[in-house]
Amino acid sequence: MAFNKMWYTIALGLLLPFSYAHTDFFTSIGHMTDLINTEKDLVVSLKDYIKAEESKLEQIKKWAEKLDQLTDTATKDPEGFLGHPVNAFKLMKRLNTEWGELESLVLKDMSDGFISNMTIQRQFFPNDEDQTGAAKALLRLQDTYNLDTDTLSRGNLPGVKHKSFLTAEDCFELGKIAYTEADYYHTELWMEQALKQLDEGEVSSADKAYILDYLSYAVYQQGDMGKAMMLTKRLLELDPEHQRANGNMKYFEYIMAKEKEANKSSTDSEDQMEKETEVKKKDYLPERRKYEMLCRGEGLKMTPRRQKRLFCRYYDGNRNPRYILGPVKQEDEWDKPRIVRFLDIISDEEIETVKELAKPRLSRATVHDPETGKLTTAHYRVSKSAWLSGYESPVVSRINTRIQDLTGLDVSTAEELQVANYGVGGQYEPHFDFARANEPDAFKELGTGNRIATWLFYMSDVSAGGATVFPEVGASVWPKKGTAVFWYNLFPSGEGDYSTRHAACPVLVGNKWVSNKWLHERGQEFRRPCTLSELE
Repeated sequence: MAFNKMWYTIALGLLLPFSYAHTDFFTSIGHMTDLINTEKDLVVSLKDYIKAEESKLEQIKKWAEKLDQLTDTATKDPEGFLGHPVNAFKLMKRLNTEWGELESLVLKDMSDGFISNMTIQRQFFPNDEDQTGAAKALLRLQDTYNLDTDTLSRGNLPGVKHKSFLTAEDCFELGKIAYTEADYYHTELWMEQALKQLDEGEVSSADKAYILDYLSYAVYQQGDMGKAMMLTKRLLELDPEHQRANGNMKYFEYIMAKEKEANKSSTDSEDQMEKETEVKKKDYLPERRKYEMLCRGEGLKMTPRRQKRLFCRYYDGNRNPRYILGPVKQEDEWDKPRIVRFLDIISDEEIETVKELAKPRLSRATVHDPETGKLTTAHYRVSKSAWLSGYESPVVSRINTRIQDLTGLDVSTAEELQVANYGVGGQYEPHFDFARANEPDAFKELGTGNRIATWLFYMSDVSAGGATVFPEVGASVWPKKGTAVFWYNLFPSGEGDYSTRHAACPVLVGNKWVSNKWLHERGQEFRRPCTLSELE
């Protein structure tokens, strides 16, 4: 039997959609889209490998079937079969040549091409930092938007196009990541969710004993000894020889006995103190809580009297020649500080141009370190950004001119246009855009003074979350593609307006693109003259 020579090559193709090395994928949805294309190409490569293996097995199968029939006939009458000279010749040929070819085929490794692709791609894969960052993002979204674990696990989020769910193993992994961060609150939530899904009959590689081990310890760390004992008992029912669980059980029983004795000596005055503390906690509303409430749309409502002072209008930039005949639409978002929104102020074509210019340069967004005056990454700002100069593109130059015309401020001393794309649960926690009195060197290297004002373009709609909120005053500004908001960070006197402290809420569902222009004091001396009062 003669074999057709079989060869197989998996082409590398275009498996390198991006040339940059790994750089915090979880901080930018825009960069993560490249990973989708990479994974798709790897799936194609994997399917080609499967086809090659199937083709190889099909040839082996046909050879086996043919020889099975032939040997059945030959073994019934060996001498008669070999009495035919052709049969004798073919037997010699098969055993001397064809079985050797079959051996080579069986030993042929069809995975070389796929493994080569994997090796090349692996250097561009997300790493442990990305997985941890994405997991923390889910926990952040859970807290900010008051999502229970079951809702998040089932993927029941507002505005989703592609519903997805978390398996028991996924929930277990989230719990483990929280555990490594000593976040026992979230460890408990996600280990309980994993356990619940397994109890409901989900088929999974996750082990109940492992889950109960983590869960009981997380509960113990939060002070619930009774529940920790109950979970440990359940663990011992599954694995009576579990060494750590047996040791923990003895320890829990010892501590519970001691606490029982101590509780007998507790007084009513202590109970009263606890109640007073609870009242204080309820009355006290820290910034973090206000920020999260605003992100959920639960902020302070403006009184009807104040709302009546908010208007929408056609705005010509104080008789700017470019806008006298074609004024833009402007509406008031808030009164103090005054925040205005410009509608239809940047076109879809301009947005796409800005995004295409920025995407290859996106890098982890930074913040000003008040101690060094230098830029540094921060856990409270989860996004990637790039800076675009006016001379690079007529589109960017045109945008800069538009900002100058509509604000009346000189953009020659402004910072470059910053483009930002937010990642999984992307956010920027409460911050000031301007430098405070204790940060005299924040913008020293620029030599243009403090940030007098902020102009912020929204370059995408966001399905859920992603608002710009001002916790000090209770304002929430929601993203709307093609619009921009503007506010002054400084009073005319040059003093900072602390009511402009703001934050970018985590993106719950969707992809958030923004670009902003920070305008500085220098060059505005006659455009926005100082006043005699510090707060005017």
